[in-house]
Amino acid sequence: MGDIAKLSAGGADFEYPVIKGSVGPDVIDIRKLYGQTGMFTYDPGFTSTAACESALTFIDGDEGVLLHRGYAIGELAEHSTFMETSYLLLNGELPNQAQLDDFTRTISRHTMLHEQLATFYRGFRRDAHPMAIMCGVVGALSAFYHDSTDIADPVHRKISSHRLIAKMPTIAAMAYKYSVGQPFVYPDNSLSYTGNFLRMTFGVPAENYEVNPVVERALDRIFILHADHEQNASTSTVRLAGSSGANPFACIAAGIACLWGPAHGGANEAALNMLHEIGTPDRIPHYIERARDKNDPFRLMGFGHRVYKNYDPRATVMQQTVREVFTALKVSDPVFEVALQLEEMALNDPYFMEKKLFPNVDFYSGVILSAIGFPTTMFTVLFALARTVGWVAQWNEMISDPGQKIGRPRQLYTGPANRSYVPLTKR
Repeated sequence: MGDIAKLSAGGADFEYPVIKGSVGPDVIDIRKLYGQTGMFTYDPGFTSTAACESALTFIDGDEGVLLHRGYAIGELAEHSTFMETSYLLLNGELPNQAQLDDFTRTISRHTMLHEQLATFYRGFRRDAHPMAIMCGVVGALSAFYHDSTDIADPVHRKISSHRLIAKMPTIAAMAYKYSVGQPFVYPDNSLSYTGNFLRMTFGVPAENYEVNPVVERALDRIFILHADHEQNASTSTVRLAGSSGANPFACIAAGIACLWGPAHGGANEAALNMLHEIGTPDRIPHYIERARDKNDPFRLMGFGHRVYKNYDPRATVMQQTVREVFTALKVSDPVFEVALQLEEMALNDPYFMEKKLFPNVDFYSGVILSAIGFPTTMFTVLFALARTVGWVAQWNEMISDPGQKIGRPRQLYTGPANRSYVPLTKR
């Protein structure tokens, strides 16, 4: 017999089983709570509620740990590739060479978009936000790929998963091209997943585009670092949409819409905006003083994390990557100098250390993406591109779980009790 949690309510005692995970906190199984007590639990933001069972990603925020299928994110970012990490998330194990080659080939074969989808882009204004375009185009995929929307069929799920992972770079690059008035560049399947995306984004038909290997590796690392992050807001949105039986394209479009929120996917843009506001290294002390002042609305963006109370393990990899990119691209922008000096202070200043305001992945990724040449409007698009593999893996896991039900959160009602209708003439 396992551990039991006891609850006293309404003059009666109740017992609920405690379920242990492989690592991390145990959970109290309260599925029978409402039936037995007539009460709900109250947990705004679901910060103490496990809504599903998952074997994909584990986070220990206090210790600064992030594992994908048991592998530390630092090791994956250092030694793996985005394609290999994608295979791991989807299949549960790292691939051998033959499996990786086959998976990479499969993804390459799905990179092109249906030609009619190009006309969708022309329906948007040129100044439309790329995330608005992405939401619309990804949702529209379900109108073109009817042959893989039977979610009860594992083969259909696999095909649609591959299509989403493969087409997202093409969709993202086309959103960028449309915003700057340049022609769309078709995929080149001789390039890597990330190299192909760089060429589709920055290449033009008039001349050959040479992929810079340092930039390619840096962006591939950023993709790995954003591939999955457990049950965050957008992933929970994908699962909630999927629990109704919605097709995978609609579910991922819902995830993109949620990610668009500045509190979720826009943090790296906010961090870069802060660096621009500071402007030059000599102004850093002034802004540090403002950050310490509780009455000043200024906040240090890109430092600390809601989950990680220690150092963000994803940021460690980015520290070295920043310097590699700056060196390769010969960057000499005062904003980047601000970033490096602010990082130095954050790692040594008692104020930062006491409050555990360590640089997080958003601090570094925004700086790197800007150095590569991406406008801030593309930052969340790149996040969505990388996170698609996590969303797809989570969606697949949920559909395959025999215990999954349609999501139906409950509420604490505080409105009027039952009252009689008053005719309009008497009001």
